[in-house]
Amino acid sequence: MRSELIRIEEGIPSTERIIPKRKPITSKEITVTFGLKKLFIPALVIIGLIIAVVIILQLLPQKETVPVPSYKHSIAVLPFDDLSPQKDQEYFCDGLAEELINRLNNIESLRVPARTSAFSFKGKELDLQEIGNKLNVEMLLEGSVQKAGNKLRITVRLVKVADGYPLWSEKYERDEKDIFALQDEISLAIVDNMRIKLLGKEKANLVKRYTEDIEAYNLYLQGLFFWNRRTEEDLKKAINYFEQAIEVDHNYALAYAGLADSYSILPEYSNIPPKEVYPKAKELALKALEIDNTLAEAHVSLGLIKRCYDYDWVAAEREYKRAIELNPGYAIAHYNYAYNLMCRALFDEAIKEMKQAHDLDPLSLIINRNLGQVYYRARQYDQAIKTLKRTLEMDPNFSMAHFYLGSVYLQKGMYEKALAEFQKEKELSRGWGSRIEARIGIIYMKMGRREKTLEMLDDFLEKSKQMHVPQTSMAILYFVLGENDQGFQWLDKGYEEYDNGLRLLKTEPIFDSVRSDPRFKTLLKKVGLE
Repeated sequence: MRSELIRIEEGIPSTERIIPKRKPITSKEITVTFGLKKLFIPALVIIGLIIAVVIILQLLPQKETVPVPSYKHSIAVLPFDDLSPQKDQEYFCDGLAEELINRLNNIESLRVPARTSAFSFKGKELDLQEIGNKLNVEMLLEGSVQKAGNKLRITVRLVKVADGYPLWSEKYERDEKDIFALQDEISLAIVDNMRIKLLGKEKANLVKRYTEDIEAYNLYLQGLFFWNRRTEEDLKKAINYFEQAIEVDHNYALAYAGLADSYSILPEYSNIPPKEVYPKAKELALKALEIDNTLAEAHVSLGLIKRCYDYDWVAAEREYKRAIELNPGYAIAHYNYAYNLMCRALFDEAIKEMKQAHDLDPLSLIINRNLGQVYYRARQYDQAIKTLKRTLEMDPNFSMAHFYLGSVYLQKGMYEKALAEFQKEKELSRGWGSRIEARIGIIYMKMGRREKTLEMLDDFLEKSKQMHVPQTSMAILYFVLGENDQGFQWLDKGYEEYDNGLRLLKTEPIFDSVRSDPRFKTLLKKVGLE
């Protein structure tokens, strides 16, 4: 723009650009000179401002963004039916379908809804076109497994959602020991029939194997089956199977990552103190990456430990971004990255990233619920209610959805509704009893029933002598009673014990009453959030 203005100026005769001192000024010269100055000087000012802004923006540290994948094709892999005579191969059927999902996710141009969304139709009599429309995909892969002894009969069918037309189908009869080669064959056949051109290392990633031992593989699938159920009992079973898989194959990176994840989330579904399991989880995640540093699952596992155990939020973010770089379609990586951003109060980015996870896994109850949690912590309460109610429409009994809905009602002063939600969650609770009771104690205090809150506090103190009680729950009750010194003593104890609630200090509205206290700010610094 500047050079163009200079060129225009130079094209004007010099007698019109420069006013002679001795020559009388004519009305024409006044008009031309004034018009030129009126255009040129403001233009230079604007140009100067633009250049200054560009320079400043280049000098400022830039927030690295995670690229959003663009997809040309889409397919959902549905859980395979178990046609075995004993009906005891559900874990194998689920594992085979999940293995195909993970393999196909390595193709950059292909959108593959995650396991939780694809498996949400399991056991339901729905039309394939209806399922495809709900998952927003152009293709569906369905199949069945029949296992007798060491013999496998696997049938697969690729269906176009638009018209229900089978694009390709095949029946395989193999020995169980050939399952890895069979997975390669099915994966390549899907890509070939969808007319997808593989780029770079995509073919190598599509047929990549993490073990060659069929026994270790079967044990891993059983561990994965129980891990996905997310209860204390099932997580302990998952740990047992993952450990057996590692005993059979000491270099099974996926089994190490699965074991790390099981230990990492166990405190959330039980009364087991985080301090007891986090060091083990960290050791296992590092071992998985030592074996294979291109394993996205292991980077997510380490990111979780960096966040919860090391309080190193930057390192955690680095691990999540690396996982997304390795596998852009990995919904769990996007979800954990969003959670990391939420804890740091970077709400706009957290919502964007959680929505990206939602796009990849639209029917995931966990992702839907925690999108509502992000809105809650961002104080966007009406949007939080809408999102959490949508989650409960999908599953009225889903863990912690009632808890967060009750938390929103609590902040809006709707105490009766909040109490009803917390009571419902308490009936369904799988290890979150103390956290729920602490919120109920707040409601009693808000409703003028201080004696009930004191009763709950006494009950907590008795429980803490015999079992692990989350220290943040204890602190919450002391704070609402106005006994801040005792509240901070429990928060300090929580820091020593790695209480899960500490990672939410920066964003939890319940702590707003003590947020200005210097002790609170000191604690935020200790956990890396200030």
